[in-house]
Amino acid sequence: MIAPKIMVVEDEEPLGVLLKYNLEAEGYQVEVISRGDEAEIRLRESTPDLLVLDWMVPGISGIELCRRLRMRPETERLPIIMLTARGEETDRVRGLSTGSDDYLVKPFSTPEFIARVRALLRRAKPEVLSSVLKVGDIVLDRETHRVHRGKSEIRLGPTEFRLLEFMMQHPGRVFSRGQLLDNVWGETIYIDERTVDVHVGRLRKAVNNGRLPDVIRTIRGAGYAIREA
Repeated sequence: MIAPKIMVVEDEEPLGVLLKYNLEAEGYQVEVISRGDEAEIRLRESTPDLLVLDWMVPGISGIELCRRLRMRPETERLPIIMLTARGEETDRVRGLSTGSDDYLVKPFSTPEFIARVRALLRRAKPEVLSSVLKVGDIVLDRETHRVHRGKSEIRLGPTEFRLLEFMMQHPGRVFSRGQLLDNVWGETIYIDERTVDVHVGRLRKAVNNGRLPDVIRTIRGAGYAIREA
């Protein structure tokens, strides 16, 4: 299973390290960024499954970044947990009205934080936690690593399986070759972007089996997407 990706925007280094450690212990992929403006740039490159956002970070405040994210189609539904030292009711209302999905006041307990993350992912993005994904007539079982289209089983290599799994988590969304490299191969591995074309070609051949309707869209100059139905 591709682990859910969480971005933490927090300028208090000890807290950032603590959150990263505990989230990774739960099996999540975690990226920590200390500035709001740097986080905004990174979010345009790659969208995580959940954002943990401190209210007061340098560059761009968390509350302003949250507002901007809600104005972009790519991130308007991104699950966001706001962290803040502000505990007054008016501040909580402001944070939630700006677009955050949940709100934690510092200091908070790690178990409560993990529980909030898990609950928000389960509610907002159940596909990243589900063991079975279904898009159209394709069914992917993460536990058995088996894929079926209709009544026929599809044989996939490990890379094609991860590629299909990731695209099925976001049906209809277009991903560039760079985004697919980051999310399927990992950001620390250098692979030429043309490699993505090779694996998409193999995946397309396997799931279409030469005669079925093509479920993978190629968008010239943009990337690839799996059809929603």
